Amino acid sequence: MAADDELEALGYKQELLRDMGGFQNFALSFSIISILTGAVTLYGAGLTSGGPRVMLLGWPLVAFFTIAIGLSLGELASAFPTAGALYHWSSILGGPGAGWATAWLNVLGQFAITAAIDFGLAEFLAPLLGLDGERAHVLMLYAALLLSHAVLNHVGVKVVAALNTVSAWYHVIGVIVLVGAVMFFAKKQPLPFLLQDAPPLKDAVMPGFLAGLLQAAWTFTGYDASAHASEETKDAARNAPKGILLAIIASAIAGYVMLIVITLAIGDLPATLAAKNPFIFVLEGALGGLGTALVWVAVGAMWFCGLASITSNSRMLYAFARDGGLPFSYLLARVSPRWQTPHVGVWVSACVAFALALFASALSVMAALSTVALYASYGLPVFLALLARRKGWPRTGPWTLGKYGAAINVVAVVWIVFMVVVMSLPPNGLAGITFGSTCALLLVVWFGGMRKYFAGPVLPKLS
Repeated sequence: MAADDELEALGYKQELLRDMGGFQNFALSFSIISILTGAVTLYGAGLTSGGPRVMLLGWPLVAFFTIAIGLSLGELASAFPTAGALYHWSSILGGPGAGWATAWLNVLGQFAITAAIDFGLAEFLAPLLGLDGERAHVLMLYAALLLSHAVLNHVGVKVVAALNTVSAWYHVIGVIVLVGAVMFFAKKQPLPFLLQDAPPLKDAVMPGFLAGLLQAAWTFTGYDASAHASEETKDAARNAPKGILLAIIASAIAGYVMLIVITLAIGDLPATLAAKNPFIFVLEGALGGLGTALVWVAVGAMWFCGLASITSNSRMLYAFARDGGLPFSYLLARVSPRWQTPHVGVWVSACVAFALALFASALSVMAALSTVALYASYGLPVFLALLARRKGWPRTGPWTLGKYGAAINVVAVVWIVFMVVVMSLPPNGLAGITFGSTCALLLVVWFGGMRKYFAGPVLPKLS
């Protein structure tokens, strides 16, 4: 069945430009995961919470369980290849209420991850550009970055797809250059150094190691972008799940090598923990001017990551809006006649991300909020898929988990619940309060009347 015919069978007509190949779909998720963004931007958060130990043990721990989530989502992406992705899957498997809640959690997470990516980049850029890092300067840079990403996403999927391809290779080459430079030119600690911990966090109610998992947990989000871009991907039933899984695995391996090498290059651990930006401190201390140049390499990767995040965010808004799930849906569901992009969703994504940064004053809070909300939006359809297996899988795509599906779903759901709880506790208390308040508000709105008006997406004829 042709991709357009398959979409029609799922209840929608083709409106977006279907021009992405399999590698470009993978590159979109790989760019949003962006180990040169998440692992670098939150390097200091991970190090000050859990010390070198969180790099040695935390990263592979989170990566292992993230693969279980990716496998679970990939199976659903193959069965239901639509731009609505998570929202459609929950609606089909659990009804309009489940879909509505999933969509809102994903929208919140998408806004927060866009904010965290570009705000983190602005914080990196400020000292590199000779600015003092005051909040006004960071916000000015942040606004400029969001503007650049919105403009490029507005003018077309071809431009963004091409840049995502460049981004994928940029990340691979960037990690190789960074790791190679540190390995050959920097003095390194002995391997037992990686087992050291950091001083206890003052305001935390959990061990520092668990708090430090935020670095890896936030990095391994956003891979649902491959599913959100299904309606713009050729042979999406195969390429979208492959894009999700390959992006996670490639990021896990490359990111682990990079973190181990960088951490072994720490000269003075107490001084590094006290530095305003530990990652920059380590590279410049170990490599001098070359280290500064490598920081600029990471900055380029962060820019590509923000671009891909706006792409994914706007597609989720478009899919939810065309079913009437958002305020002003008639506007958000519009597609540019010239560029065939959800242009209104693009600009709303950028504007709300800017407003969110004003609300959440710290990067770690934005990262924690996006992690909690996105993990929850991943967990709902996976849990519903697990329940659906008892009644018989409603629709099978060409990419399935077969007899291992139920076990993989259980592992994914348990890990998601664990991470949502951990990332909602102090020192990320504001993220937890915001997430909890959002869930409470969604329940009030839904049972207060929304369930009478929202019918959910067009349900396909399952076979």
